[in-house]
Amino acid sequence: MESFYRTHNYLLEHLGNPVRRELMREIDWSHRLIGIKGSRGVGKTTFLLQYARERFATDDRSCLYINLNNLYFTDHTLDDFATTFYRQGGRTLLIDQVFKYPEWSEALRRCHDTLPELQIIFTGSTVMRLKEENPLLDGLVASYNLRGFSFREYLNIKSGLSFHTYTLSEILSNHEAISQAITSRVNPLEYFDGYLHHGYYPFFLDKSNFSENLIKTINMMMEIDIMLLKQLELSYLPKLRRLLYLVFKQSPGTFNVSRLSQETQISRATVMNYIKCFKDARLINMLYRENESYPQKPAMLYLHNPNLIYSNRSLQADRQAVCETFFYNTVHSCHSLNLGSNSVRFVVDGLHSFRIITQRSKVRMSGDMYYVIDNMSTGANKNIPLWLFGFLY
Repeated sequence: MESFYRTHNYLLEHLGNPVRRELMREIDWSHRLIGIKGSRGVGKTTFLLQYARERFATDDRSCLYINLNNLYFTDHTLDDFATTFYRQGGRTLLIDQVFKYPEWSEALRRCHDTLPELQIIFTGSTVMRLKEENPLLDGLVASYNLRGFSFREYLNIKSGLSFHTYTLSEILSNHEAISQAITSRVNPLEYFDGYLHHGYYPFFLDKSNFSENLIKTINMMMEIDIMLLKQLELSYLPKLRRLLYLVFKQSPGTFNVSRLSQETQISRATVMNYIKCFKDARLINMLYRENESYPQKPAMLYLHNPNLIYSNRSLQADRQAVCETFFYNTVHSCHSLNLGSNSVRFVVDGLHSFRIITQRSKVRMSGDMYYVIDNMSTGANKNIPLWLFGFLY
């Protein structure tokens, strides 16, 4: 137990000053069992440690961070560890990478039922289904998603300022005043391209090579978040990598299941299953027409966030694709999106139509559509700067 406390203290001492994530405010911390899901690389470990530092004194032994990657748990049960921690006065157990522990959901349920004053906060992959595939935890666990940095968070880091979030309705109804208030303090366009290239994943803060880190992260998503958690045979990995490359190459756009099946030597049904795995791992997003959903074929595929577009150096980053991917990613965090008809690229919540414009060209305006403009500081009427949607979270 003492070695775990030493690790806990060491990690807190070397945490630095991470950005306080918006999710920290959104979570109801009164729940006894809290699950925090997020794609690989978005900062789940840092989030847990930041919570410990904010809520508990350094010498407070009632809180402890553990990582189930630790080989200790190959020969000791989580139940016994939690019980020992509880008997010694522990009341908040922070568990990282819970899916590395066999039958983790059963172990969490037993800890919840037998240790009545213990709070467990754990992290896991977005591929996990905390409730749908784990009926033992249904009704017990409060599940939250930790997203990558928003443009607002990135701008706060880079500028040293502290901007707050805005709702979609606030942006649509008052975007001129909001953008003017922000641009009076900083020029967001000076930072926007940097965010699109490398601002979504927190490891851009490290001094190591961002592109190499992102490539490693993508491979770990396939090898661990998909292959391990979905219990796929490792021999399928080359085909999975090939499929992901083809999807990256064609996104955003429609896709032909039969062609992908032929080019990867994967059955049509399995191609669709793998596409869903890519979505669950936060590698892609699927855009459907209204009143359609999985397992139907999506109308279009997008990469999950614009940083992923730049991860493949063999492909030229198309500005329209980058901007549409940014809009989808940031708006999808809080709202539903569908493919509209004709020139309407996105319909949000079934109510608002949006078209993304990347050039200052003449556009035939429609009174019932919002135009989201790239490289614009402040807008007017229904012309809204693209960067402003990065303030939704």
